[in-house]
Amino acid sequence: MTTGETFRAALSTFGDGPVLIVSHNDADGLSAAAVLSRGLGRAGRPAQIRILGRGETPWSDPIRAELMGRTIGGLVVADLGVRSGPIRPGVPTVVIDHHVPRGMPDDAVVISGHGVVPEPTSSTLAHRAVAALAPAEDLVWLAGLGIAGDMADKAGLPEWDDARKRFGATALRAAATLVNQPRRSSRGDVTPALDLLLTADGPKEIVSGDRPETRALIAARDEVRAELERARRVAPKLAGDVALILFSSGCQVHPLVAQAWAGRLKDRIVLAANAGFRPGWVHFAARTALDVDLVAFLAERAPPGADESYGSGHRKATGGALRIADWNHFVAALGFGAAMTIGE
Repeated sequence: MTTGETFRAALSTFGDGPVLIVSHNDADGLSAAAVLSRGLGRAGRPAQIRILGRGETPWSDPIRAELMGRTIGGLVVADLGVRSGPIRPGVPTVVIDHHVPRGMPDDAVVISGHGVVPEPTSSTLAHRAVAALAPAEDLVWLAGLGIAGDMADKAGLPEWDDARKRFGATALRAAATLVNQPRRSSRGDVTPALDLLLTADGPKEIVSGDRPETRALIAARDEVRAELERARRVAPKLAGDVALILFSSGCQVHPLVAQAWAGRLKDRIVLAANAGFRPGWVHFAARTALDVDLVAFLAERAPPGADESYGSGHRKATGGALRIADWNHFVAALGFGAAMTIGE
């Protein structure tokens, strides 16, 4: 079956209550949530949205407990990975994702873009899903924004071509950049970004600056830019084929730092680690120009306390979060000395 047919069939098993959409807080995840909510609304299925933030995953006990307290007719989880185990037992569930699967969730319909050529982003899959329920041609810009946010605009996806022709590549890329800023800021509040995606008619409305939500995104962008500039000045330390950049920031700039250094250190696996993003944890991003499967690389070196926050993502772009003791174990096993550990 096609993505749309699979989604429509799964939706027919949902109960009468609202559909709960649980999604990631980046441009692709937010766009997926927006297009699902708007498409389901057009099909007469009211939806609620829960965006997961720092350290949250639908397979964790706190989120599972939160979901158990909601009265819903069904659950759609988008852009948060694919793992084994239940999310909300007893409730029909659809998982929409494009990352490397780490198992199959119990009693859920999985719509995955992993291994598909060209690989669709989660927002692209979401658009294909709701297009089977109601007219959604005007919402293709949300898929295009998610594609730009995941830097998949060169992949050859037809949704990108459609969105680019109708709304402009420059506007889509600019909107994706802005939508990604709140989650990277020290506050991490993505509400303004989601509100724009739920109500705007296109990407130019997001970047125009005429709305207070856009001004909030611009303020977050300015904060992130300043923190990124500071973090990029930290020199990497080397051990074997790994380059490690360790710094402390309340902003989520470690993926950007890793990407920048991976372009310069093409013969290394680059880890950018942020000890100030969440108390008690070290968040890190892994990037490389080498022909290395980073998901497998991390899996082979997982410290004893690694959990669902560690090592998911893509072959060339992954990362995770480790408690301080586990981080210290991890970097010591990589061959780094005490300078790269964190005091507990």
